[in-house]
Amino acid sequence: MADLLLGIDVGTGGCKALLIDPQGDVLAHATTEYPLATPKPLWSEQDPERWWQATAASISQVLAAANVRPDRVAGVGLTGQMHGLVLLDDTGAVLRPAILWNDQRCAAECDEIHKRIGRDTLIARTGKPALAGFTAPKILWVRTHEPAVFSAATTMLLPKDFVRYRLSGRKLSDVADASGTSLFDVGARRWSDEIIDALEVPRAWLPEVTESPVISSAVSADGAAASGLLQGTPIVGGAGDQAAEAVGCGVVDDGAVSVTIGTSGVVFAATRRMTPDPAGLLHAYCHAAPGLWHVMGVMLSAGGSLRWYRDTIGGVSYDTLTAAAATVPAGCEGLLFLPYLTGERTPHADPLARGAFVGLTLRHDKPYLTRAVLEGVAFGLKDSLELVRELGVHVSRVRLSGGGARSAMWRQLMADVFDLDVVTVNVTQGAAFGAALLAGVGIGTWPDVVEATRAVVRETDSVSPGADAAVYQDVYLRYRKLYPALAFGNGVGYG
Repeated sequence: MADLLLGIDVGTGGCKALLIDPQGDVLAHATTEYPLATPKPLWSEQDPERWWQATAASISQVLAAANVRPDRVAGVGLTGQMHGLVLLDDTGAVLRPAILWNDQRCAAECDEIHKRIGRDTLIARTGKPALAGFTAPKILWVRTHEPAVFSAATTMLLPKDFVRYRLSGRKLSDVADASGTSLFDVGARRWSDEIIDALEVPRAWLPEVTESPVISSAVSADGAAASGLLQGTPIVGGAGDQAAEAVGCGVVDDGAVSVTIGTSGVVFAATRRMTPDPAGLLHAYCHAAPGLWHVMGVMLSAGGSLRWYRDTIGGVSYDTLTAAAATVPAGCEGLLFLPYLTGERTPHADPLARGAFVGLTLRHDKPYLTRAVLEGVAFGLKDSLELVRELGVHVSRVRLSGGGARSAMWRQLMADVFDLDVVTVNVTQGAAFGAALLAGVGIGTWPDVVEATRAVVRETDSVSPGADAAVYQDVYLRYRKLYPALAFGNGVGYG
């Protein structure tokens, strides 16, 4: 009987395949890595064919690890890195390496988009200003700098959708992932003819778009031969990695909020209506759950700040560092850490912002430095939470996921800094798990995305604010003064 669900996550470092049963239990998972190329300063590229090869390998590995026949797989859900540009010619061949979400070559093209459309109009339609990492600026860059490639192109796909094309032969996308292109009317959940025409992007390039849990394609004969799946296995629309991660964590109700701490940090709030931030500091997208949208703030160096500290100063394991930091009083006796080690996106949208320790004295040894880093990351995430509140979202609790959620000490610190209950859930596989749930909705395992998450996502721990919460309210106000005082960057941010 076909009852198992396959989630595929086409990440920046590798492709993960994950197989779950209808109870949400993970039967097996496998990851196949691939390289990232930086051929010039600010450039970040990958070969899309390596994504497909890694996907096929991971699927084969996960079927073997679970010891199941391919006819047990009832549906496939896709997710992956967002914003990447893949261009195909009329034979379906890749024309150039994919330009990725973290590529920064397109500053001039962002200015051109704002000039052609107007920044306020762009935010109102797409939910966000133009940023170098988004897809539309990359299209304009190719048109200017690689005209032969532009002329030969007939199709534009996002990373996971290129994998879908190789797996099914269909050129499709979904509303959640398309929301990150700067070509999509997020409120109307469709491509924006207004923006497409203003930017002179060929309309024929753009794939058909469906809702995330809708069956939109099926495994082809070629896809089956490469992956080991059964020809005809249904594939749903899927979602970009952040929306799929939210599904996997159960953040699918109006007002539900999650914080995910990986290398970067993401504050994600589900909303019943499209709620753009007029200042463009938070970004609005279609959610993977039909009828919902979400706003999102991104901190570029969350877990990345702690990793940098461990590798350069700390010199011991994360557990050892946090255990020592737990002995230090809240506020670190005046020591503050600004976590802008790779610039910042929210709330400052400033690639020139820089990190700093401020307030050092002879008393501040490694445990103090460690706690200052943990507090600085929490304050940076609180910036996004405050912006979410300013949009009218009532935040009563936060679901925490990612590597940072594993530390009990950091969970308590965040509850105190946020002055909110912080809860964790049983799901640790993130976006791939969410993609598998979307597949389950598509084939009818559950009637909708909300019911899918209620069936399998369970809270495992809850931490309430303690006595340190009052201390942190004052420390946070001092933290907010650091960025404008140090003036490393462009000064865009706090009003």
